[in-house]
Amino acid sequence: MDPSRRNLLKAASILLVEHLANSRKFAFAGEPASASGRDERKVIIVACGGIRRAETFLDTGLENIPHLYHDLLPRSVFYPLIRNAGVTSHYNTISSILTGNWQRLDDWGKTPPANPTFFEYLRKRMGLSQDAAWVISSNKALTSRIGASSIRDFGPRYGANVIFPKQLLINAVIQAASQGHPEHSADRAAMRQELEAILQHADNYEGLGWSVSGNESFLDLRMQSSMQQAIEELVRTNAPVTGDEFTLLVSEEVMRRFAPSLLAITFSDVEVAHFGSYSMHLAGIRTMDRLVYELWNLVQELPDYRGRTTLFVLPEFGRDFDGSNTNGFFNHRSNNDSTNLTWLMCLGEAARSADVIERPIQHIDLCPTIAGMFGIEDLDLPGKRLPGLST
Repeated sequence: MDPSRRNLLKAASILLVEHLANSRKFAFAGEPASASGRDERKVIIVACGGIRRAETFLDTGLENIPHLYHDLLPRSVFYPLIRNAGVTSHYNTISSILTGNWQRLDDWGKTPPANPTFFEYLRKRMGLSQDAAWVISSNKALTSRIGASSIRDFGPRYGANVIFPKQLLINAVIQAASQGHPEHSADRAAMRQELEAILQHADNYEGLGWSVSGNESFLDLRMQSSMQQAIEELVRTNAPVTGDEFTLLVSEEVMRRFAPSLLAITFSDVEVAHFGSYSMHLAGIRTMDRLVYELWNLVQELPDYRGRTTLFVLPEFGRDFDGSNTNGFFNHRSNNDSTNLTWLMCLGEAARSADVIERPIQHIDLCPTIAGMFGIEDLDLPGKRLPGLST
């Protein structure tokens, strides 16, 4: 990414997270007043959308993942055979990973997961504050329900903070451009009015239905001015914005500000495949490869994370095989290995000895594994703890 554009996005991410920190908009009445877990073990999960093994960890795809293959694989515990045996849609898959149960839910996030997530288990058992649990997603379908508490007897909400970073940018551009102007053009006055409306009124903050009571429902003037200038500069220069890049920048600021014990990040640039562009899909894979490497390097730099963090990286599923009746890489609908079989990489504190584990595993094995890392052993879950890790 061009350095000037990255600086603009970084400034926007810093302001966004600073506003969240100042407003405490994620706090709930009656929430345990515990530390955010800075001294605890850390776990980060990165889910990368739909990526076939053929474009990554097979000989045909290694050129797309130089950092994963050359820099990270030699120090990881690598599972080349992880199976998604559930519904291969984004919301169902992420729900399955976070709950340890195969989910059969609406594909678009209209209902919360049917079982508790590991955010809930750990916050309830360990008394962690909500600042210790975050989901930062490039996929809007995941954000409306995935952080909600899913069972009635958990008492107060024990879910995670959830952010969809690019919504503010997308809304500003799309809504202003649609105010009576030809496609692909926008009047600057209309743009300014729309930006002001989005920034000032948080009753539908980032388009997700979030609301905040009292004076904190308005962003401070410095936040308004700086974010507005950053967005207008992006529009003025016609600079393309990668959602995954912005997602990582916001994730980095959350890590610095809150040092959460549990952080789930989802990337979705690769889902441009749904529009039929194979070259852009490959570009999304290469972006993911670079961003995961940047995230790993940040883990080594931050004192709150260095030496105590386990990083899991995996695709949510593959994609349909070339020549299928579902348009091949366009989609992820078919029930075969091209769609259901992917890979998992584990780095860091739990991956003390590099290894390749050929034994087949499942997405639902992640939840009991992560729970075990935090000392929770008695969960009634169908998945098994992953072999080869020091937990």
